[in-house]
Amino acid sequence: MLRQAEAIILAEGFTAVTMDELAQRLGCSKATLYSLASTKEQLVLAVTRTFFRNATAEIEQAVQTEPDPRQRIRVYLVGVGTAMRRHSHAFYDDMVGYEPTARIYHKNSAAAAHRVHELIEEGVRAGVFRALNGHFAAQVVAVTIDAVQSGALLESTGLTAGDAFSELGDLLLDGLSSGQDASEPPSAAVSSPRDQVSTPR
Repeated sequence: MLRQAEAIILAEGFTAVTMDELAQRLGCSKATLYSLASTKEQLVLAVTRTFFRNATAEIEQAVQTEPDPRQRIRVYLVGVGTAMRRHSHAFYDDMVGYEPTARIYHKNSAAAAHRVHELIEEGVRAGVFRALNGHFAAQVVAVTIDAVQSGALLESTGLTAGDAFSELGDLLLDGLSSGQDASEPPSAAVSSPRDQVSTPR
């Protein structure tokens, strides 16, 4: 039942959905719904935390199965783009506009920037990336994540979220490359008009 409630909230946001409506759509009583969370706020927080926790676990699993330090950054960013497709623009707007969920979002965005920094440092130690300000590169990723989430970057480029993160991976890998691996295949990402490809909005 929690997964069903999560699907509704991620697809439609949470400000316009009442507990009465959720109970009706889930085919349960309000008492049953309140057994999952004592208030609507607690339900929304649970859904938001679960979304980020599950997304992080899936992304890290994919990263750990990639042995190439260069490709790990691309795998990570593609994973972020995939996760973002699972929620709507309405959910994003509600999330960043509500202080308790905004705190969860910003905490996870900071964690994503930190993880990218770690992946950059791993590549530097492996000799496949040149030494540079990894913290700066990680913050660029964090800003890009926010711009994609808000839709601003997608509106101006016509890219989908997945394409945007594939392109970001290419930019990072090209800029970080130590020059020792010139055989890196180009990304398959294609700039797609938003009316042709499904986007998070």
